[in-house]
Parts: sequence; C-alpha cells; structure tokens
Amino acid sequence: MADPAPVLATIRVQSEDFDAAHEANLLAQGRKDVGALVTFTGLCRDEGGRLSALELEHYPGMAEAEIARIAEQACSRWPLTGLTVIHRFGKIAPGRNIVLVVAASSHRRAAFEAADFMMDFLKTRAPFWKKEHLLSGESQGWVEARDVDDEDAKRWT
Repeated sequence: MADPAPVLATIRVQSEDFDAAHEANLLAQGRKDVGALVTFTGLCRDEGGRLSALELEHYPGMAEAEIARIAEQACSRWPLTGLTVIHRFGKIAPGRNIVLVVAASSHRRAAFEAADFMMDFLKTRAPFWKKEHLLSGESQGWVEARDVDDEDAKRWT
C-alpha cells in the first residue's frame, strides 16, 4: 500500500482580518476525503473592560517558519487531510479575530487533537509578542507568557 500524500498546510501571518467560515469552506471544498473539520478561532478578549487594543508583533519570516514547523509536527502525528493556520499581527480590538486553526481529517478525533495541539504550540512557540493598549490611552506594556500555556503544551510530549 502506498504512503498517503503529504498534507500541504496553508500558513498565513497577516494584518488583515479573516473569515473563518470562508477558510473552512476552502479547505473542504470539493473534497470527499474530509469527514471532520475542526475550526478554532481565537479572539481578542477584554478582561475588565479596560482594553482598547492588543498589539501583536512578530518577526516576519521567522513566525511563518515556526508555525510551519508546528504544522508539520501536527501533520506527522495525525492523519490530516488538510490544515490552515492564520495568525494576525498589528493592533486588534477586543472581540476581533486573532488566530484561526482549521484541521481536516477523515475522522473527528484526529481533527480535534491536531487543532488543540496547534493552539498549544502557537501559544508557547510561535514568536509573537503582545502589548496591551488601554482605553485611557496608556500602554500597559508587554504581556508576560503564562505558565498555564506551558503546562498545556507539556501534555503533547
């Protein structure tokens, strides 16, 4: 039996917003090998009602390369039929999209686990930095990494 064709992951780092439903449709359109499609959209949250925007910075080229490495790991661990990852940068208002992961597989468990894996490692390994901008006009400074994110990622090793 021949090895399955390698999964081509779509990776984009962009300032523009994205349409999660459109991206999911693109991944599954015309495909008969997709039995499960798991979509995760991370939004900018405003804990406490004081945030005007969250500013995300990244190293162009390095961010895409690291996301591609994480995606390659996901594709080698689970029998995916497709994977899309979009991460935004720039100033993002509360309630707006930050990140999208769409994992496609023949079966649900692989799609769920691959999407979960991607998010855990996007939170801990992708080179993005966050700065809070407050409604008062002040900058709160850079957001520290959270230990809980590292703990979540440890379950995959």
